[in-house]
Amino acid sequence: MKLEAVDYQSPTAAKDFVESLRQTGFGVLKNHPISQERVSDIYKHWEAFFNSNEKEDYLYNKGTQDGFFPKRVSEVAKGFKKKDIKEYYHYYPWGQCPDHLKAEIHAYYESTLELASELLNWIEQESPDDVSKHYREPLSNMIKNSEQTLLRILHYPPLQGDEEPDAIRAAAHEDINLITILPSANEPGLQVKLKDGSWLDVPCDFGNLIVNIGDMLQEASGHHFPSTTHRVVNPEGSDTSRARISLPLFLHPRPDVVLSDNYTAESYLQERLRELGVV
Repeated sequence: MKLEAVDYQSPTAAKDFVESLRQTGFGVLKNHPISQERVSDIYKHWEAFFNSNEKEDYLYNKGTQDGFFPKRVSEVAKGFKKKDIKEYYHYYPWGQCPDHLKAEIHAYYESTLELASELLNWIEQESPDDVSKHYREPLSNMIKNSEQTLLRILHYPPLQGDEEPDAIRAAAHEDINLITILPSANEPGLQVKLKDGSWLDVPCDFGNLIVNIGDMLQEASGHHFPSTTHRVVNPEGSDTSRARISLPLFLHPRPDVVLSDNYTAESYLQERLRELGVV
């Protein structure tokens, strides 16, 4: 099986994209409106930030979760004991951000948020009637005026050879939110787990846009759309000397959104954050 990139400008783009999400939990788009040059500039500028001491001036706020998360507090994926080999920055429009990086990252946030609304409309329009009935409101409306949508700038530093045994850049996990939008990273490593338990490399051609289903959309769709397990594996050989930057935008509903009879977006998020040990 292979994940094929869907042409965003194709007349069958919505159908092909949503079918990929349904079958694998992932969709890959090419010829989309997100500027490749802007993404490249963001990677360059934030790699410089992560390689500087300035990052320590923006340590995360525990209550609001905005700011810099160093390796020493990196996430432990659900079901794992070893911390991921990564550091990252949480950008929210209302949160802390270095002045010299804010305009660029905010412009990216806004343009990707606009695309996300369109993709959520695609998912809704391509959902069968017996699935659509589960949506308590239009999917794109769930993220409107949400202050929870998170842009995470991830930095996987070069491997030093002294990493904990079995620790990898991002252990197998599922995302919490509705959907995640991710431009291809500057280095490969992202893999998705298939139904038969095997791992498939997600196409990392620079310029592709990767979208995956999160737990909240799985819950809201009555499990029609699978929140697929994925991971970032460690590089090998000479590639270990290269850092990896990625830029996932996690589309979160407003806290009051009802996902199902069991959860609101707020109750679901807090349950998962407690499991991850970050609150």
